[in-house]
Amino acid sequence: MNCTIIGLGEAGAIYASALLRAGHRVTGYDPVVTTAPAGVDLAPSAAAACADADVVLVLTGAGAARPVAAECLPAMRAGACYADLTSSSPGTMEELGQGAGDVLFADVAILGPVIAQREATPLMASGSGADAFAGLVRGIGAPIEVVPGLPGAAMAHKLLRSVFMKGLASVVVEAVTAGRAAGLEDFVRAQITGMLAGNGEAVIDRFLTGTQKHAARRSFEMRSTSGYLAELDVPAEMTEASAAAMERMARAEEPESVAS
Repeated sequence: MNCTIIGLGEAGAIYASALLRAGHRVTGYDPVVTTAPAGVDLAPSAAAACADADVVLVLTGAGAARPVAAECLPAMRAGACYADLTSSSPGTMEELGQGAGDVLFADVAILGPVIAQREATPLMASGSGADAFAGLVRGIGAPIEVVPGLPGAAMAHKLLRSVFMKGLASVVVEAVTAGRAAGLEDFVRAQITGMLAGNGEAVIDRFLTGTQKHAARRSFEMRSTSGYLAELDVPAEMTEASAAAMERMARAEEPESVAS
């Protein structure tokens, strides 16, 4: 197939190389990057790169999603597939899909670090072009799930996942940094390991019920924790956010005052 990569940064170069190894022809364009993996034909513009493409993979920053689509989609033939792999919002993906005309549009969510997992990074896709895109990337060894719905459905899954995944990562960084500052890093690591190795469903249920029920008491504990981290000279954004969230939950649990 004729494949085009828009955005030849680290992720773009990884997918370009994988597609080449699978026997596809690859054309690339990036306004900043002037080199590409051996075998990639560099085009003079995004529109030129897309003119003969069967599938276009957009691997730019989310901020470029709209201008890239505005340049590429009119240059593509009907029935070709345009796959947006940026981390744009579900609303943006739906908007771009509505403007795709006769071009098949795939909203693609990347569910892991491409730099570490390369083309084996799990993907999720939705939209009219999801099946066509899935057929292509399965050939390079990418695990992909096609979810029903309009463009934006896949990105909605990713962003909801990010509430936990990115939040968890930030909490772990804060906790281990504090543990190191206090000379108790091994203890903190052991606590985190024990929690992550537990019964996931049971932990979720315990968090959902226990946090709301004990929010007032736990908010005081988190404010004390924030103060201790300040003494250790450790940033405490996640701890302070937890305290604020628990204070909000505690207020929601307070009975409404009765007018006299």
